[in-house]
Amino acid sequence: RQGWPGPLHQDRVSLLSAVADFLKPAPPLDPSLRKALDRVAELVDPMLKSAPGFEKHLSGPVDYALGYCDGLVASLPGPIEINRKAFANDPLVHALFATAGDIDQMLGRSQAVRDFLAEPSSWESEHFYAMFVARRQQKKQLGMAKQGDVIRNDVPQLVLFFSGQTLIEPSCQLETTLHGLRCKALESLLHTFRAHVKALRDEREGLRADLSVERAHLAVLRSTSGEHALEVGTRHLAELDAKLRHTAESLMPEHMVHALADYLKSPEPALHLSPVRITVDPQGIVSDDGNEELNAHTLNFPELTARDRRLHLAMLAKISREEAREAVEIVRDQQHRFMLI
Repeated sequence: RQGWPGPLHQDRVSLLSAVADFLKPAPPLDPSLRKALDRVAELVDPMLKSAPGFEKHLSGPVDYALGYCDGLVASLPGPIEINRKAFANDPLVHALFATAGDIDQMLGRSQAVRDFLAEPSSWESEHFYAMFVARRQQKKQLGMAKQGDVIRNDVPQLVLFFSGQTLIEPSCQLETTLHGLRCKALESLLHTFRAHVKALRDEREGLRADLSVERAHLAVLRSTSGEHALEVGTRHLAELDAKLRHTAESLMPEHMVHALADYLKSPEPALHLSPVRITVDPQGIVSDDGNEELNAHTLNFPELTARDRRLHLAMLAKISREEAREAVEIVRDQQHRFMLI
């Protein structure tokens, strides 16, 4: 008898412990996760917070997305120096710009650089950091090429060049730039999902309009057409109504929360880096074999796919503050002269 209460007592203790754990309040969220959840509701839809279990369902996926964005930013190459000297000595920088003067034009026309230089914090260091992005372009042309010991004309060539050179998140502190890029990466994911929500809302409004038209059409059919036409119209009306109900249900906050959670747990299709390897000569002509006689260099860089679905070369850059300031003055002077003319 003395042994009987032992297991029963242990079961009671275990049950009480389980109940206590169940009733125990959830630990407070990490401040960065709390801030990210607030950003989710702000960018996607403030009504999401009204959904039951908003934090419960989204805390894990948002935390995963934050980690994914951290890894994405950490994998960016660089920082590489972008200046006239690098244009002459670094094959990648040489390929990124048509002329050394284009570097000044990029710096001088960048609103992000202008805003940064206007801040007192820009004087903390002689250099600043930013993410450099540009779009890879290619064009076909006919040119001269050496084939063996013979120089041939009208040889088909593929030329590599870049456009839309831009700097993002400039800062004297590299970690500040990286933090800003991590925030922008999460925002990019959220903007992509918001675009999906907007498409659903547009679809809902379109279905409502179609439904109204079809009801009016069906009313006419009842008085002018036979049973077959009426049956077809009724079936079409029911299909439109079912689609509208399904779309409207998808836009309910609780359904959007679950859809957003699934999306954030698999962010790769919406935001990722893809490695690119390409061999070019100093004129930007693509070479398949990297012929040393052409003084060709193999360039390695990642391309970023984000919400606009266009590919952008992406890397970290290091810029001289004084060179950027001079470039801004040059562009301002050019713009002023243009206005005078």
